[in-house]
Amino acid sequence: MTAMAWQPEEEPLRQLSSCLKDSLSGHNKTAQKQAEIMLAQAKSSPDINNYLTYLFSSSQVPPGLAYTPEEYHAVRSAAAIMLKNNIRTGYKSIPAESLALVRSSVPLALQDKNQSIRSYAGNVITEIVSRGGILGWPQLLPELLALVGNENGTVTPEAQEGAMAALAKVCEDNKKMLDRDYQGQRPLAFIIPKLIEFTVSEKPKIRSLALGSINVFIPQKPQALLVSLDDLLNRLFQLAHDPSSDVRRQVCRAFVQIVEIRPDKILPHIADLVDYMIAQQRKIEDEDLACDAAEFWLTVGEHGELWKSLGPYLNKIIPVLLESMVYSDEDIAMLEGGGNDADEEDRAEDIKPQFAKSKSIRTLANGEESVENSMNGYEKLNGMDDDVDEGEIEEYDDDDDGNPEDRWNLRKCSAAALDVFATDFKGPVFDAILPYLMTNLKHEEWPYREAAVLALGAVAEGCLPVVTPHLPELVPYLIFLLKDPEPLVRQITCWTLGRYSAWGAGLTDPALRAQYFEPMMEGILLKMLDHNKRVQEAGASAFAHLEEKAGAGLTPYCEPIIRQFVRCFEKYKDRNMFILYDCVQTLAEHVGHGLAQPQLIDLLMPALIHRWNKVTDQSRELFPLLECLSYVAAALAESFAPFAPPVFTRCIKIIHQNLEEYLAAVTNPILDSPDKDFLVTSLDLLSAIIQALDEKQSAALVSGSQPRLFDLLQFCMEDPENDVRQSSYALLGDCAKYVFPQLEPFLPVLFPILIKQLDLDTILDEQIQTGFSVVNNACWSSGEIAIQNGKQMAPYVGELMQRFLEILGNPEVPRSVLENAAIALGRLGLQNADIMSPHLATFSEQFLKSISTVDYTLEKATACKGFVLCVIANPQAMEKDLARLFTTIARYKMTEETKTPLTADLHQIFQHTLDVYKSLIPDINAYLSTHVAAADVEALRMTYSM
Repeated sequence: MTAMAWQPEEEPLRQLSSCLKDSLSGHNKTAQKQAEIMLAQAKSSPDINNYLTYLFSSSQVPPGLAYTPEEYHAVRSAAAIMLKNNIRTGYKSIPAESLALVRSSVPLALQDKNQSIRSYAGNVITEIVSRGGILGWPQLLPELLALVGNENGTVTPEAQEGAMAALAKVCEDNKKMLDRDYQGQRPLAFIIPKLIEFTVSEKPKIRSLALGSINVFIPQKPQALLVSLDDLLNRLFQLAHDPSSDVRRQVCRAFVQIVEIRPDKILPHIADLVDYMIAQQRKIEDEDLACDAAEFWLTVGEHGELWKSLGPYLNKIIPVLLESMVYSDEDIAMLEGGGNDADEEDRAEDIKPQFAKSKSIRTLANGEESVENSMNGYEKLNGMDDDVDEGEIEEYDDDDDGNPEDRWNLRKCSAAALDVFATDFKGPVFDAILPYLMTNLKHEEWPYREAAVLALGAVAEGCLPVVTPHLPELVPYLIFLLKDPEPLVRQITCWTLGRYSAWGAGLTDPALRAQYFEPMMEGILLKMLDHNKRVQEAGASAFAHLEEKAGAGLTPYCEPIIRQFVRCFEKYKDRNMFILYDCVQTLAEHVGHGLAQPQLIDLLMPALIHRWNKVTDQSRELFPLLECLSYVAAALAESFAPFAPPVFTRCIKIIHQNLEEYLAAVTNPILDSPDKDFLVTSLDLLSAIIQALDEKQSAALVSGSQPRLFDLLQFCMEDPENDVRQSSYALLGDCAKYVFPQLEPFLPVLFPILIKQLDLDTILDEQIQTGFSVVNNACWSSGEIAIQNGKQMAPYVGELMQRFLEILGNPEVPRSVLENAAIALGRLGLQNADIMSPHLATFSEQFLKSISTVDYTLEKATACKGFVLCVIANPQAMEKDLARLFTTIARYKMTEETKTPLTADLHQIFQHTLDVYKSLIPDINAYLSTHVAAADVEALRMTYSM
């Protein structure tokens, strides 16, 4: 790999290198900002990437530049970062000769003496492959493999490691691309055997990276790996006792991954693997290795075919899990000093970023899908990456400095595994931990008390039937531990009591509720105002869990609960305010209209409005506050009216500001794009308010909005983010339902946008789940509009039918989306049966199949009425689906809740439909007895005069 002959001019090189050095100058902010501006301008120079490549790949300071080795290293690092970013954002606009220079020069940096420069080279290489594809650089993979394998015996150890690290990055970032067919060949077919070969390298770094790269592919189950799986397993058993803990860590990961794809390969070795994982988990001096070993129990425990195989070894495994759940001396040293910190202000970095949980997935009954409350136990955060690219300059929180409470670690993994085992094996697990609990729940040393309480909480859900007889003794003791002098014991006790709150909430005897549930509730509630912030957080989280389990049963206790919440609003610092909002919204969700009592409103709303007035439009605290207010508005309904106007107005303002900021960022890339959660939560709150108030109040708010709501909604409905569009279509449907006269003038602009959203081709593979949620809400809102807009829908009927049919005929579409598409299609027929009926034969089967799984709601009633009106207009078209139609009518359950002026005549319409077919079919009884189930025929005779 040799550099091309291009040479830089001295003055531009000097200027560029100076800017690059200053761009990393943390101590001189002015120079740094000036350098960033000049570098942004330099991007437009046609030779910029040549200069960056030259600086990055030149290991010696070029002639004419005067830098110390440290300064020149900073210049090279900044050049690499800028080069990578240019390739990421503008690959297609880079001239071919510049790309050729990059491809020939950057690999030279893989041989650099400096490890971070080698790592930067890997980052640039994988970016080129990601943007240009495998065929854009066909010689890369063979050359990297040759370097790693040192085939000619002249490669330096640095070059071998640099090439292996680059290959590992290419594998990680381009998993799918490497398993595609290129003119009859798949790159993985020669990469996988080579990686297996590299796992016997004499260099531990190469062994570890090679195995790590294989682990990247295992979940995909590529054919190249499956055919080499036996070779890989043999190699794993050889590497199991490798002197490098990094290699053993990758060995553990590989076994965990193979459990998922080929459990049959693991089963014969389960006894040896149990002993091996126990041995690795006990190497607590290397917590990463121990944690990867503990993941094995979690994975096997959750695997339907394998978990039973661990049964004979529970008495070996569970003691290791229990000992791994005790805080280490190092953890204790990190956690000490929290003490009575409730009055101390939070540092900005202590406040975790919150992500709005969009609650606006419209279900069939237009309800919200409830979101399980997170507990402070041992959840692993999805999407957390264990490894940041070496050499990358990333922004990260100081909070990630190893605080054992804030990261996935051996203790949490072991507790999660115990939870899974409790669910799998139930009684035997509790029997195995009972002696440990008896010894340690009252242990003099708090770390053992704490671990015992954690263990008791971990088995709460799986072992509840066998723990229940012990709870009358255990629960009072746990309530006593809420006063433990050690904050960490109080913290975990809150969590464990929260886990057993379902037992307390389920007590029906008033005396037992008074003896156990009320002290449990009061104990957790009091801990929400503990002197320690983490105990407050655990108390609030546990109380939210209790609210979910107790549901409407909390209504009699609302006043003392809300009084405590109000005290928390007065005392809490910023971090815990987020979980407090969750407590309020969970109470509102589960108690519902029980909150709409004047004395409760007078307690709660001033506290919320005070916070509302205090939080700025730019604060991330707005997300949970807006979400909380959505639930409160729904619970209070019309009682929310006095608070609605300023809240509605501010939501409009926030949406407007964020759309303007987004448009500014699109036209000027230097500006930061706003956080879309501001839009999501504001749209959701507007939906909640429009649903809560009476029609006249909602209409006044919508009519008076400045800028106009529907002008803003147009932009939100076309936003690139799925979450924003999902909330937009939920709001559109709510407006159709509750303020249609205000929406109607805007439909000529909004409805064509909605139709485009029903195109399944717009869903990207990597965002398929959230993409379907958007389509779901678009279907739901189009059905709501169809009901209100009647015959005015005529211009759109043809295209809507086509879109709904594509959705109904696609096997990849989730059931809820199919159901909402069927409902929207049926509703379209309410006023447009004349347009739809000629096409009835094309959609009758799909409609009847999808509508059959829908509950007997108003939505189903309106959809069935619209469909049957199409049938009446063209009865002959139903020939192939007639039996299915009769079955649908026979099984239809008329309920009082679904009787509205629109659906009151559904029974008569069904009767009329059956009468039509009685007149068309000469021997209707013979037809029914041969095509329809006997029970359904009997139902037709009982309900209709058949």
